[in-house]
Amino acid sequence: MKAIWQLERCGVKEVVELLPEPQPPYTTVASIINNLKRKAFVAQKKDGKAYVYQPAIAESEYKKRVMSGFVRDYFRNSFKEMVTFFAKDEKLSEQDLREIIEEIEK
Repeated sequence: MKAIWQLERCGVKEVVELLPEPQPPYTTVASIINNLKRKAFVAQKKDGKAYVYQPAIAESEYKKRVMSGFVRDYFRNSFKEMVTFFAKDEKLSEQDLREIIEEIEK
């Protein structure tokens, strides 16, 4: 999705070229884009013989949906469990936790 947002309007080839080395095969990228299209994250239009893809969703909305699904599937729909997991695994520092609390209090 990041590549599609960056390019705004592109074909599979342009996405592949934008990705870092080692670049995935064209067919892999095409399959991923097709899955994004099926989920209505990407819009597809015919341009001659090729297809052109555009973002169909804003990045902020995409993050919201993906993170909600992640929390639902892996943390029993509990953001508290997710934060606790990362805190226990020491992925969040004490300062990070304080900042999270400050944001919540706002």
